[in-house]
Amino acid sequence: MRSIIAIIILFLVLAGIAWSWYSNNVQPAGDGSQQYSLVISPGETDQQVAIELKNAGIIKSIDAYRVFARINGYQGSMVAGEYSLNNGLSVNDILQKITGGEVETSLVTILPGSRLSQIRESLVEQGFSEAEVDSALDPSLYADHPALSELPEGANLEGYLFPESFRVTNETPVEAVIRLSLDEMALLLNAERRAGIASQGLTTHEGVILASIVEEEVSNLDDKPKVAQVFLKRLNENISLGSDPTARYGASLYGLEETVFADTEYNTRTNAGLTPSPISNVSPSSLDAVINPSNTEYLYFVSGDDGITRFSFTLEEHERKTAEFCKELCLL
Repeated sequence: MRSIIAIIILFLVLAGIAWSWYSNNVQPAGDGSQQYSLVISPGETDQQVAIELKNAGIIKSIDAYRVFARINGYQGSMVAGEYSLNNGLSVNDILQKITGGEVETSLVTILPGSRLSQIRESLVEQGFSEAEVDSALDPSLYADHPALSELPEGANLEGYLFPESFRVTNETPVEAVIRLSLDEMALLLNAERRAGIASQGLTTHEGVILASIVEEEVSNLDDKPKVAQVFLKRLNENISLGSDPTARYGASLYGLEETVFADTEYNTRTNAGLTPSPISNVSPSSLDAVINPSNTEYLYFVSGDDGITRFSFTLEEHERKTAEFCKELCLL
């Protein structure tokens, strides 16, 4: 009888020791000062993750981690992705994160007024490979996308990548970012706006081209409808647009010095009509300016060294304002 009691007591002591060990080892391994980025690949096992976390100092015990996962129903439920962890998290906290799909995300940004070449460079700088970006910018991948329904044959995506920040994970392919941007562009180019562009005597693609020129000319929201009015009036009267950004864009395409004197088909000082393609992406305000230009009759404008855009009805008035307010910028 005494031996049975002794065995029971020993069992209880051992169980108490085991429970104490287990309870302690599922608690945080530290004070949270140690950060760790855990990347779980598809098919990775609980054992492999436990070993990685132990080696990184994020958990105290591999065995305690695995026992906790098994008895609490977390085993085999991890979601692939990247997770931001630290040694101030308990095993329960960690397992909730990696089985609940709390994947670490970041923002990929496409800035307004960006050329396609600049967007390409930016995406590479934000972590995507050059080969992946070049492949994703192939317009044939998005041939049926509603944003591109009126894109001319042979055209690239210039002008159609909507400026926005997109939340992604380390598993998000750059093609998905491009599609998200085109989705936003499709929302911008809704039926109402397409009809508004048509009311100005332009195709949707021409509307995007003109909006991109407005985008590059001025940033002030109040000035955009006036600039759009000037360009639409010039188009209707068969007067060259005379837009400096178009000339610089053409120069960039051919690796020339970016001046207003670059002799390309994009130079709207020397070529009538619109440019062959957009010269940047567009913000909603620039497209809406084309659809709803100001009710004025200006024929000229100049952006001064002080950042103020001044409008004129006559060439004489324009030349006077240019000489007075644009002593430096107009020399570029």
